[in-house]
Amino acid sequence: MFSRLAIEKLEKWAAGKDRKPLVLRGARQVGKTTLVEIFSKNFDQYIYMNLELDNDKQLFEKSSDIHELTDAIFFLKNKTKNAGKTLLFIDEIQNSPKAVSWLRYFYENVKHLYVIAAGSLLETLIGDHVSFPVGRVEYMPVRPFSFTEFLNALGEEQSLHILNKIPVPDFSHDKLLRLFRLYTLIGGMPGIIKNYVENKDINTLTPVYDSLITSYKDDVEKYAKSRVHANTLRHTIEHSFREAGNRIKYEGFGNSNYRSREIKEVFLTLEKALLLKLIFPVTSTKIPLQPNMRKSPKLQLLDTGLVNFSAGLQKEVFGSKILSDVYEGKIAEHITGQELRALLSSITRDVHFWTREKYSGAEVDFVYQYNNKIIPVEVKSGATGKLRSLHEFIDRAGHNYGVRVYSGKLKIDKSQTRQGKHFYLLNLPFYLIHKTDKYLEWFFNSIK
Repeated sequence: MFSRLAIEKLEKWAAGKDRKPLVLRGARQVGKTTLVEIFSKNFDQYIYMNLELDNDKQLFEKSSDIHELTDAIFFLKNKTKNAGKTLLFIDEIQNSPKAVSWLRYFYENVKHLYVIAAGSLLETLIGDHVSFPVGRVEYMPVRPFSFTEFLNALGEEQSLHILNKIPVPDFSHDKLLRLFRLYTLIGGMPGIIKNYVENKDINTLTPVYDSLITSYKDDVEKYAKSRVHANTLRHTIEHSFREAGNRIKYEGFGNSNYRSREIKEVFLTLEKALLLKLIFPVTSTKIPLQPNMRKSPKLQLLDTGLVNFSAGLQKEVFGSKILSDVYEGKIAEHITGQELRALLSSITRDVHFWTREKYSGAEVDFVYQYNNKIIPVEVKSGATGKLRSLHEFIDRAGHNYGVRVYSGKLKIDKSQTRQGKHFYLLNLPFYLIHKTDKYLEWFFNSIK
C-alpha cells in the first residue's frame, strides 16, 4: 500500500473539534478503501463494513436507534466499546439509503466514533436515490495519484527531497522531466502504478488498463435509467477518451445521431461518477471566477494514462522529449489540468480556462486564482512572443503576470504583449505544477 497525500487531510479531519462523518467522493478504483486502511493505523480499533454484504447492510436496515445500531456493530465485529479511538468505515454505502440517513445520528449522538463512508457508485445516486443529511457530513475528494504520490510509489526519495527545494536546482531538471514524462504516460490510477512498481515493464500494463476501462463500461447498467440511456452512455465513454482536451459540442458527439439533450444528460451522469469533468470557460480577467455555461466546455477525463491507452497515444508520449508536441499539445494540457485539479481540496472548486466574451480565437489553457488575482496559465513550448492568447488576457487584466508550463527549466522572463504592455512570465517546468502556489509566491517575491 502506497502512502497518499490525502492522509494529511484525513488527519486534519480527525483532529477537528466539530468533526462530522466524512464522505469520500471519487471514481471507482482511485483507492478510497486503501486510503482508509492506511489511515486506520492511527487508531486503536478499526471496523470495516461493506454494505454489499447482506449481514452488514441489515444492521443499518433493521436498527431503530443509533445506540442500538452502535452496540450491534461493536458486538458483531467483535470490538470493544470505549477501548480507545475507533474508526468505523462504511464502504459501498450507496447500497443502503437507510445507512446514509444514520450518518446524521452518528454526528449528533455518537461523536466519539470516527466515521468515514464511501461508495463506488455513490456519485450517480446523490440527489436521486440517496439524500445526505445537510450540515451533518463533510466531503473529501479522492483523485488519482498526483506526481509526488507517483514518485513516492516509485521510491524516488531523492527526487521528492529535491522538489522541496525552492527554487529547484537546474541540475535536477533532466531527471525530473523524465520522471514526469513517465507519470504522464502511465497515469495516476493506483492499480496501474502498483503493477508498474512490481514489474517495471509498461507492456504488462495493457490488461490492467483494459480491466479498468471495461469496469467503467460495465457500470453503465447501474448508471442507466433505460436501455437507450445505457447505449448513449457506452457511446459517450468510448468517444470521450479520444476527445480529451478538446472543446466539445453535445449535438452529434462522437459522430453520432444523438441529440444535444441526450448527450448532455449522459455527461452529467458521467460527471457524477467522476469519470470526467466538463471545464467551462470564464470570460473575465477578475475575481470571482464565474464560468460561462453557455459556451462549449473542454473535456477532462479522470486520468491521462487512461487517455493515452484508449486513444493509442502511448508510443507517441513515450518517444517524445517535449510533451507539448504530443497530440497537438492536448496531452500536455490534459496532464496539467489533472495536476491543477489535484491541488483543489474542495469538491466544489474546479479549474477553468479563459476565452474572450466575443469569439476571437483567443483562448488561455487555464486560469488559476492566487490570492486576489486570476493568473493565466498557458501550456506551450516555443518563444514567449508567440503566447498570443496570454498576451490578450494580460492586456485586459489589472495585473501584468502570467505562467507558462513547458518542458524547459524554471525561469522568469520580462516581456511585453503585442500591444506593448510589459509583463512578467513565470516559466514553470511540468514537474512543478503541483507546487504552483509555492512557486507563485517565489515568483512574486523575486520580481519585487
